[in-house]
Amino acid sequence: MKNFLITGGAGFVGSHLAEELLKKGNSVTILDNLITGKRSNLKRIEDEINFIKGDIRDQKLLEDICNDIDGIFHQAAKASVPESFSKPKEYHDVNVNGTKNIFTQAKKYGVKVVYASSSSVYGNTSELPIKENASKNPINPYAQTKLDKEKLAEKFAEKGLKVIGMRYFNIFGERQSKEYAGVVTLFLEHILKKLPPKINGDGLQSRDFVFVGDVIRANIMAMESNIDHEFFNVGTNTNTSIIELANIMIKAANLDIEPIFGPALDGDIKFSSADISLITKSLDWHPTKTIQEWLQQKLYKK
Repeated sequence: MKNFLITGGAGFVGSHLAEELLKKGNSVTILDNLITGKRSNLKRIEDEINFIKGDIRDQKLLEDICNDIDGIFHQAAKASVPESFSKPKEYHDVNVNGTKNIFTQAKKYGVKVVYASSSSVYGNTSELPIKENASKNPINPYAQTKLDKEKLAEKFAEKGLKVIGMRYFNIFGERQSKEYAGVVTLFLEHILKKLPPKINGDGLQSRDFVFVGDVIRANIMAMESNIDHEFFNVGTNTNTSIIELANIMIKAANLDIEPIFGPALDGDIKFSSADISLITKSLDWHPTKTIQEWLQQKLYKK
């Protein structure tokens, strides 16, 4: 049995990760300030975890926690692209400075870190699917913090830290927040009320949607691997346009409605699709569930 720390463990990905680690017989400590994370996400496992309400910018707290940890899954971050435009300094402080604190303590105690990066580091690119060595051109402050964290990871890896960055594409699944692949959550809210989903822009923008359960497996496989430092795309090598997504939901819910359209969002990437050959080769990881399958199962139940 190992003792893992999950920062942001009351969030969407972190809470699923905690459940899976417990299933595997591990101990789990969760650090979350509950600004976006929810205690309700942990209701199934609240008696099995060590929950600490706190901030990753609190170095003393991190030092106290990390001296008895076997590995860190770093999921904590501020993750709203629109908000990052109005609060760039706060996003840098939490996402970059907080991550530096995590890496510092992990290096001190010799523990491996698997952390959440993002496909947003690539920005808009004309070459699809996107390989890990593609150029990095973030187009919003949130994405810039993700790239800054990767640069930190590279520096700490040179000093001996075992650290793997997982470049998440658009994650979907139960307990999804509006920050993670928010379009899925927003569309579902409308569809379940039998209202038309609202599309920002022309709807031709596409996303690589990846199931949260597959993301969790990727994180754990990276932690258990003999790989000391790498960045992996975590996606499906497929893409779905936003208008296609809306129509899939409408059809699955058997509704006679049409999507409505609004202005495009600032900082919104046009096309996205992951080349997953590296993670497939390195970890023998493969995605198992498509967004179409999940939506049909979810909406047919309603």
